[in-house]
Amino acid sequence: MVVCLLLIASGASLTLAFSPFYAWPVALVALALGVRQLAKLPGNGFKAGWLFGLGWFGAGISWVHVSIADFGGLPLIASVALMALLCGYLALYPALAFYLTKRFFAARLWPLALPACWMLSEWLRSWVLTGFPWLSIGYSQLDSPLQGWFPILGETGVSALLVALAALLAVSSDRASWLRASLAIAIAYVSGWVAGQHNWVTPHKTYQVAMVQGNIKQSLRWIPEQDAPTMKKYRTLTEGLWDSDLIIWPEAAIPKMEYLALDYLAEVDARAAQENTALITGIVNYNWESEEVWNSLLVLGKADSSDESGHYQYSHNNRYAKHHLLPVGEFVPFEDLLRPLAPLFDLPMSSFSRGDFQQRNLLANGIRLAPAICFEIAFPRQVMANVHHNTDMIITVSNDAWFGRSHGPAQHLQIARARAAEMGRPLVRATNNGITAFVDHRGQTISQLAQFEAGSITAPITTTRGMTPYHYFGDFLPGGLTLLLLGLAVARQRRSQH
Repeated sequence: MVVCLLLIASGASLTLAFSPFYAWPVALVALALGVRQLAKLPGNGFKAGWLFGLGWFGAGISWVHVSIADFGGLPLIASVALMALLCGYLALYPALAFYLTKRFFAARLWPLALPACWMLSEWLRSWVLTGFPWLSIGYSQLDSPLQGWFPILGETGVSALLVALAALLAVSSDRASWLRASLAIAIAYVSGWVAGQHNWVTPHKTYQVAMVQGNIKQSLRWIPEQDAPTMKKYRTLTEGLWDSDLIIWPEAAIPKMEYLALDYLAEVDARAAQENTALITGIVNYNWESEEVWNSLLVLGKADSSDESGHYQYSHNNRYAKHHLLPVGEFVPFEDLLRPLAPLFDLPMSSFSRGDFQQRNLLANGIRLAPAICFEIAFPRQVMANVHHNTDMIITVSNDAWFGRSHGPAQHLQIARARAAEMGRPLVRATNNGITAFVDHRGQTISQLAQFEAGSITAPITTTRGMTPYHYFGDFLPGGLTLLLLGLAVARQRRSQH
């Protein structure tokens, strides 16, 4: 019983390592404690991993319950049960990693075997049922000395490195092994700090960028009577920003279908062109002929800096359609079965179509931006596919009003910051009610707006050129290194059996 409680508690404590708490040393200690209990709990390791995962996700993504309870239309007991079901499902992935490690390898070899098993389980978590890779443990190290490894190994590789160090610490049983583990941890963190001093990319141009945060209540976003006040509010908040090189509004800032907002879009397009700038906004586009709906970003005003007028027309190609949709929120799996069960499965705007995995960069006043809408920023391979050699910055827009005053929006920003560090590109993040922020190419926040306030923010953003090692090799580098460690573990296991 004590071992089970320690597994749940160690998993739950991981929440403190992530934003908004930033207690990054907790991650190493919590993982080491979890692996140590793996050795103590009888069985094949699956139960130990599942209990650890239950604590990890039960505490870490508790913010999901806010949207279920406030907007799902379910009684409290049903919303709690649904949340428990989600956490129980996500806990299957660390359970798989722990099972494979304990089933096939002696405890002394876990530091070599667990990183590969962990990477496999986390890859599955990012892919099965369209994926939910939230709260991957590498994100907890973005403000630690291991930050320097993000441009080299990516968040995926930092996760594997952290797991290896934790396992090494967990299996230490005498003074000599403790000293070896301490030395390895010191080397990893010091080398990460040293790597963080290196500039993998070079500065290119500096642009003045502005973002608007409307702070529209989620309960009002899709009420037709609120369309005009919302659109007027965004125009008003933008009035002092027209001298910027680029202005950004958040996800679905315009609450009308695109074909119903043509006059408004034409006015904004003309004003932006007149002011010698461009404006990017989120909007929903519905095609009557194909009956498809896209969660989109589109550019108004000047596409290229040499343009003399606006270029917007309905269905113009300087736009982006979201590819990675949020289950239940933007599409409903098995919808014929689930939609009649509860309002949660029949929310407004929950039947979107997918855009392509790889799309052209948005071109706004001569600035090239790689887009990611909301949930998509949690998928590094998709972001990587859309960052090219001439991409100036990453743009991500969101509406985190679903999650109230929970720590979900802070985690979301931390995930976005990791993409900037991995790609070596500055990132701009515009949201409806926070956290709207500018992030530099190292993943550090330049400035941000307070949550739950309507307002605007401006900053000079320096774009970059060049490629980080992670951008060039992707997950092949950390994947190859973990496979090498796994090969050593297999060889040593076989040698010990003969």
